[in-house]
Amino acid sequence: MNNSRAAKMVTRLAVSNKIVQKQVVKKLDSMFYESIVASGEDDIPAVAYKRYEWASSLLSRAVENINKGYISKHVIDRLSVALIDGAFATGRREAREKKVAEYRKTYQTNPPSFAVISPTQRCNLNCEGCYASSNGASTPSLPFETVDQIVTELEQDAGNRFVVISGGEPLMYEDKGKTLLDLFESHPDTFFMFYTNGVLIDDEMAKKLEKLGNGVPAISVEGFEKETDERRGRGVYKKILSAMESLRNVGMPFIVSVTSTSKNADLLLTDEFYETYFDKLGASFMWQFQLMPIGRGKEVFELMPDPETRVKLYRKWESLMAKKRYPMADFWNSGVLTRGCIAYGREGGYLYINWNGDIMPCVFVPYTIDNVKRLFAEGKHVGDALMSDMMRRGRSWQKGSQLTDAKNVDNLLMPCSIRDHYANFRANILTSDAHGENKTAEDILSDETYYRELVAYDERLSELTEPIWRKEYMESATEQQPPEKLARAK
Repeated sequence: MNNSRAAKMVTRLAVSNKIVQKQVVKKLDSMFYESIVASGEDDIPAVAYKRYEWASSLLSRAVENINKGYISKHVIDRLSVALIDGAFATGRREAREKKVAEYRKTYQTNPPSFAVISPTQRCNLNCEGCYASSNGASTPSLPFETVDQIVTELEQDAGNRFVVISGGEPLMYEDKGKTLLDLFESHPDTFFMFYTNGVLIDDEMAKKLEKLGNGVPAISVEGFEKETDERRGRGVYKKILSAMESLRNVGMPFIVSVTSTSKNADLLLTDEFYETYFDKLGASFMWQFQLMPIGRGKEVFELMPDPETRVKLYRKWESLMAKKRYPMADFWNSGVLTRGCIAYGREGGYLYINWNGDIMPCVFVPYTIDNVKRLFAEGKHVGDALMSDMMRRGRSWQKGSQLTDAKNVDNLLMPCSIRDHYANFRANILTSDAHGENKTAEDILSDETYYRELVAYDERLSELTEPIWRKEYMESATEQQPPEKLARAK
């Protein structure tokens, strides 16, 4: 796909002439299809088509929200440069390819496509089962200059311009007068997505975000008011609705992020949930994260959706994307979009750095060897953390089981190295020099019940998903013709 051309076309989506807009949408959709499906780059046609459906639904929703006034032209211009000509593609092709070649020579691997940084553990809420164990009393935070240096290295060493900010609550981050918005301003050509509970987004904050144009909030919910307030605190949901209204009013797009649990799974299997957030409240995208059994409280394992529910959520994702054209991704159920696990700093994937500077394979793999503050003090780089044995083992597992040819690729409906393949993670990826991010992560390594429960979960999930994978994906690898493109435009 010609990325410079695509970037220019995206900026034309905001035109008032709907005939011109429709033509632009059709051309972009066709470009997506040609580059993702018809090119034959992915040797499993059904996987390629899922990726195309996802890209097409994202385009469709963006156009709808542009026409409603929920995405301003200024934001479109800013994001088109960062997203298409920077983070996800190879605009500035020669410069980026040179950086990738130098990176590969130094680290014997291509650079990760992005990083997730949690600059502070501090949070103004106290949610049950929080993976980060955050609360108002949590104080660890990274110095601003460290966060800034991480982002700068991604840009200069790897040519990447996409950064995810998590927490804690990112909007509570402050160091020597510098906040999250200062980070956005310091890196205007990088696209930031930040997870937030939404409580601190008011009219003034929404205006600041729209003016910057390169930091999109992903607002966390648990369902509707009952489910959200039950886990996050009374009155939080009303504040979330107010935040969404403030963002819509200034044309700042937002994402909805929902944690799937055993308590809200029934709601997440209804059309009403998605219709509310996409059609009524104006979300441009939705993330789903099934609760990982690492966090606060003994009941956290009971909160995790069981394998049967996970398969139902997978089918719901399929249906909503194909029929409703809602742009969504489930961190565990959408492994076909990314060709499996994206941890361990793989190409197309990422690594995670928390508020203490600990570098981990993934937000949900809470084990660390290197610390970014120590690396910087020694004159080293973030990329040096990719050389640890644990990171290498993780990438080796990915390469042998997921990033391989169609005949040998494993079940991508079970992409996660730790949640879906726990026995293998413990035996073949986790190394003795790695330690837990916190006491909970460390303690479960000696918890035999935890081990048995998660291995049993994996075995049952395999029983349920292997037939789907073989019939609906692997058999498609022998098809001669790709499916027809959607060819639909608003």
